[in-house]
Amino acid sequence: MSLIKKYNLKRPIKNTPKSFLKKLGPGIITAALVFGPGSLTINTKLGANYSYSLLWVILLSMVLMTAFTNMSTKIGLYSRDSFISRIKNEFGHRTALLVGVGIFLTTASFQAGNTVGASLAFSELFSTPMLVWIIIFTFLAIFLLYFKSFYKILEKLMIGLVILMLTSFLLTIIMVAPNIQEILLGIIPSIPKGSEYFIITLTASSFSIVGAFYQSYLTQEKGVDIADKQDSLRESRTGIIILGLLSTLVMICASSVLKNNNIDVLSASDLGMALEPLFGPFTSYAFMIGFFAASFSSMIGNATIGGVILADTLFGISNLREWKVRSMIIVVILIGAIIAHVFGQLPLELIIFAQGITIMIVPMIAVIIVIFSNGKRISEELKNNSFTTALGIIGITILILMSFYSIYFLFFK
Repeated sequence: MSLIKKYNLKRPIKNTPKSFLKKLGPGIITAALVFGPGSLTINTKLGANYSYSLLWVILLSMVLMTAFTNMSTKIGLYSRDSFISRIKNEFGHRTALLVGVGIFLTTASFQAGNTVGASLAFSELFSTPMLVWIIIFTFLAIFLLYFKSFYKILEKLMIGLVILMLTSFLLTIIMVAPNIQEILLGIIPSIPKGSEYFIITLTASSFSIVGAFYQSYLTQEKGVDIADKQDSLRESRTGIIILGLLSTLVMICASSVLKNNNIDVLSASDLGMALEPLFGPFTSYAFMIGFFAASFSSMIGNATIGGVILADTLFGISNLREWKVRSMIIVVILIGAIIAHVFGQLPLELIIFAQGITIMIVPMIAVIIVIFSNGKRISEELKNNSFTTALGIIGITILILMSFYSIYFLFFK
């Protein structure tokens, strides 16, 4: 008998590319579901209008997003009770209902955009009606739920789609050959005239408290514990770095192509179409494939968040193997499909409006994440250090300020 079997030791894990990708699970899923057509559109619009000058917003958002996903990861490691269950026990059912329904409505409001984005990409590539692809991708998303090991499929699907996105956008960047010096200058904070509300929407699309909140569920779904703390935090950070890289690549591409050639843009798909006459069909196809990957990954991931949180709020169940949970995920998918069919291609203004509305309900969720990652609600080993707590307070402050500005901009300006 080997020593490994005799003493029940773990086999050493080889650092191969396959094992590295396998470890990334929750972080990659968070990155994939946050980076959807809304993020693509906002980054495209800002790159087209303001060149590289708002790259610093992406960097700031990633620092804050990393802090909150790390907090949520540690909350997931601390207890086998779900986050919503702990909110019910600590703050009461009303608070849990407000958080759960708020997250569900947020995901539902973005689901139509995700469905349209995935369908639009293939509609443009093959010159076919968008309704055909809405039906195909809706049924494909529901079909995936019928697999028993849905989490493993979700994990592999998201890793594959993220690799597809990175490859597509990197190929596009290579073809457009941006100015490196101008890119570096974009890291220096500045606020171009007229960009204030777009900065809010960019921050909202990258600094996703809903995505951070769900990180605790992904951690529990993977079945890790406190002993895996360092690996789990590393995976979370890697996922957010990838999220920031994707946003940066799209903004750079939009700036290089649209801003430098004075091309107007209403959506991210316009960038894909603008690439063809300038750099040939290959570049256009590469970008549109990345556009599809971003949309479909968010379509699946976003529905999963909304469905899991709603099922946990209503039934106290969050395990992806439970059919009540999967039924709620299907509800979100169908909401997206119906709205996508009724309204067709969503205008930029509606996407921006949805991003702005999200900002209004997330400060409370951010406060709850910080509370649960400090004090008596978590072990000393997992408790935030002073730096992370400071980032949490900064994040909450920014979210509150943006909420007030959003309310003013949407309803009084």
